[in-house]
Amino acid sequence: MNNTTILVVDDESRMRKLVKDFLIQKQYKVLEAVDGEDALTVFEENENKISLILLDVMMPKLDGWSVLRQIRQKSNVPIIMLTARGEEQDELFGFELGVDEYISKPFSPKILVARVEAILNRIKPKESNIKEYGGIVIDDDGRTVKMDGKEIELSLREYELLKYLVENHGIALSRDKILNNVWNYDYYGDSRTIDSHIKKIRHKLGKKGKYIETIRGIGYKFEVK
Repeated sequence: MNNTTILVVDDESRMRKLVKDFLIQKQYKVLEAVDGEDALTVFEENENKISLILLDVMMPKLDGWSVLRQIRQKSNVPIIMLTARGEEQDELFGFELGVDEYISKPFSPKILVARVEAILNRIKPKESNIKEYGGIVIDDDGRTVKMDGKEIELSLREYELLKYLVENHGIALSRDKILNNVWNYDYYGDSRTIDSHIKKIRHKLGKKGKYIETIRGIGYKFEVK
């Protein structure tokens, strides 16, 4: 079940229902507000739950611009403005106030949902590419390996081989499988080249080189014990 909550703000009940139905199909949770004042109340009561706001511009009591200004004073929650106008000046005004996306009515609900998903994916916390295995730290973005805070000099192939071994922690890997995944299928050399690279990696890892075990008749396994 998708726990992402979206606030839909529009004074037209038909429009709210249309948007809500499409969002629910994608398993989003939906909160509704019928005007600007209601939007601020709902937002204040659910600020920690709301991941994105779909905000109509032309509404009674408080228009969308006023709501946007007040929300932006305390929150950077993504906001998509919905408006019947399509003039460039209005769009520029919206971006100046902190709008993340701007969609003119009439619009395709499927396109709206796609825009919602694109923004949510953009703000989703990225998984760290830095992993630690028994004191060996591999930074996949920087393509570096550190041990006890000190960087180890590895060739590109040595790095790829070590990374492949640790990503398959505890699994016995045959030499053929290692060749296919690290050297790729177009390599036709002797599989003993793996033994040579393993020997160099073990030497550079020092005491932690013991984590790379030789599995007789098969190949190698990386395991921190």
